[in-house]
Amino acid sequence: MTDNTLLIAGRFNGPPNSGNGGYCCGLLANYLGGSATVRLSNPPPLDTPLTVNRQDDATVELQWQDKLVAMASTANLDMDVPAAPTLAQAALASKRYAGFRQHTLPLCYVCGPERPQNDGMHLFAGPVPDTDIHACVWSPHLDQLCNQGSAVRPEIVWAALDCPGYFALYGQIPKPALLGELTATLEAPVDGGQDHVVFAWPISRDGRKLVAGTAIADRTGRILARARATWIELKA
Repeated sequence: MTDNTLLIAGRFNGPPNSGNGGYCCGLLANYLGGSATVRLSNPPPLDTPLTVNRQDDATVELQWQDKLVAMASTANLDMDVPAAPTLAQAALASKRYAGFRQHTLPLCYVCGPERPQNDGMHLFAGPVPDTDIHACVWSPHLDQLCNQGSAVRPEIVWAALDCPGYFALYGQIPKPALLGELTATLEAPVDGGQDHVVFAWPISRDGRKLVAGTAIADRTGRILARARATWIELKA
């Protein structure tokens, strides 16, 4: 077992005082590479040194003091992905984003409409007519890229695969819910400065547990990344 320290910078929040779920999952998945499942057990604190414990080649845990924050393990994602909406469809869908009218976390790094224009990802996934898909356009900018080259950092790709799934599940009536588990496969680099379609669709619901699929496609419709997310609806 080896120990490392991980710190989630405050700007990568989901709720005001904890990290965005997809971003935090991606940070931990980086220790494994390839496809992974990350289960969140406690809200990841911001600007706080966290301990990464590698259990073996296939399992990594993230801890804060005596609390388990998250656990990542290698995984294979077997999931059908519908055809991606076009860029034009995604742009129009984004204008119908439910979060513009009501948002439980308006300052979320990924989907918060109250983030400054030069900060956050501004992924505003709205409904595509005559489908169960929500979609938006994403043009990654400079601070989301790797230090070398034009590819987007993996943890940012994981973040993009998070919030759109929530809106696909709840449509135009957002309800309080938190990401419980995210399984993702990054199949090809996401290039900065290019337009991409991020889209999501509902898969299942069992009581307060809801499952959504999300994906990222380039302008030709080629799938670059995909994920299955489990959301837990909070009790009233």
